[in-house]
Amino acid sequence: MRTLVPDHFNSSMVDLYGLRVEAWVQSLSDLIARCEEQFGITLEAPFDNLSYNYIAHGTTQEGKPIVLKIAFLKDELAQEIRAMKAFAGRGAVQVLEWEDELGAAVLERAIPGTRLSTIEDDKKATEIFCQVSERLRCPFEGEASHFMTMRRWFEAIARYRSRFSQAGEGGPLPEHWLTGAEQTLEELLASTTETVLIHGDLHHENILRQGEDEWAVIDPKGIVGDVHFETLQYLLNHKERGGDPDAVLRRRVAIMTERLGLDPRRIARWGIARGVLEACWTIEDGGDNWQEGIEISERFAKLMV
Repeated sequence: MRTLVPDHFNSSMVDLYGLRVEAWVQSLSDLIARCEEQFGITLEAPFDNLSYNYIAHGTTQEGKPIVLKIAFLKDELAQEIRAMKAFAGRGAVQVLEWEDELGAAVLERAIPGTRLSTIEDDKKATEIFCQVSERLRCPFEGEASHFMTMRRWFEAIARYRSRFSQAGEGGPLPEHWLTGAEQTLEELLASTTETVLIHGDLHHENILRQGEDEWAVIDPKGIVGDVHFETLQYLLNHKERGGDPDAVLRRRVAIMTERLGLDPRRIARWGIARGVLEACWTIEDGGDNWQEGIEISERFAKLMV
């Protein structure tokens, strides 16, 4: 008998979302069966690293390899699917089926699906990132309300400021970093000249080999904003690959600015704001390691020197 829902996934979802996810967890087996029937697919096995969504390998009736993705947070998956469709023909895996009511999507499976993280030569991996990013890059001409805006993406900074101002407290973050991020964000938003649909989570694990020498992207956030922001998530991952973090960051940014025609200081300024955002997210989630976010800001600030 097939085991399509691992016990650890059910418990991890409850840990993440609390009691509100219990009904969804209990109905997941039925949801999977409905998806198989409605989409005409047969599932083989779930992914090993399930986290926020249920994802499984399978095939169509014609034997085409697919991936089924079912989300508890349907709105987030809907935005992801809209972004995937907007990126169609420019390097995203194909959306084969989508059912809003089920919160489920059938996606093309990238074959062999090897992740960019398996390429340990950091210079080569960064050049591949640039190829992928350049292919996705296109002026945004759609309906912005269908996607996340850059200001909304950074809302946690405003929430942090409001929370501790109302409490009459300064909060744990160093004030100069918080104020600097607020000012930097406003200046960057006001001076953006190239607005694109950004993947928003374009790092090593979301870039998969497809065929001999092609690469495909998965799991976009779908953010409308400055093209420079697209570099950040890659820059934050595997930060010590090929040297100390500062040297790796400088090398990667140099490759990106040359290959993509970007402004290195603008990348650095987005990185400074992104680090403070990370710290605010951590505090908002009840974590105590917010210093890691500030370390990101400090690392990007060195690029300004």
